[in-house]
Amino acid sequence: MQTALELFANEGYYPTSISRIAQKAKISKGLIYNYFESKEELILSILANGTRQLTEHLDPDHDGSLTDDEFELFINENFRILQENLDYWKLYFSTMMQPAVFKLVKDKFPHFLPPLKVVEGYFHEKGFENPGLEAALLDSMLDGIFLNFIMDPEGFPLEKMKQIIIERYK
Repeated sequence: MQTALELFANEGYYPTSISRIAQKAKISKGLIYNYFESKEELILSILANGTRQLTEHLDPDHDGSLTDDEFELFINENFRILQENLDYWKLYFSTMMQPAVFKLVKDKFPHFLPPLKVVEGYFHEKGFENPGLEAALLDSMLDGIFLNFIMDPEGFPLEKMKQIIIERYK
């Protein structure tokens, strides 16, 4: 999966064949098919795995609401995961921006997205006038920050952006 992630992120989904993945991973093509029925199933597994890493830090006590500390943990973990796994984020954004690839995953992708209702509830408790809109704004800000960091990891002020989000919402 790691080799497929690297190839999909850096060379594209369609140009990357199962044969190329197997060759680079130094395994047989048949071994890949023991675990995944198709290239589509492989990319879906990669996307699900990456998103699962993000959402496991949202509402860690599973009580349906966020405390300030849980919100801060969620933001900190998202930024840490971004820095540690740029290839996942390259793949995520390239999947969203390529209609042919997005079409493959769009029906299954909403199941991978963080449960914004929990974030919306947090904003409701904080007294925001329109918590749903605020949750969508946060999601959009994170996408923009992450995309800018991917394009310029050395020059983008990631830590400052993270602190602004935490201060704005905590």
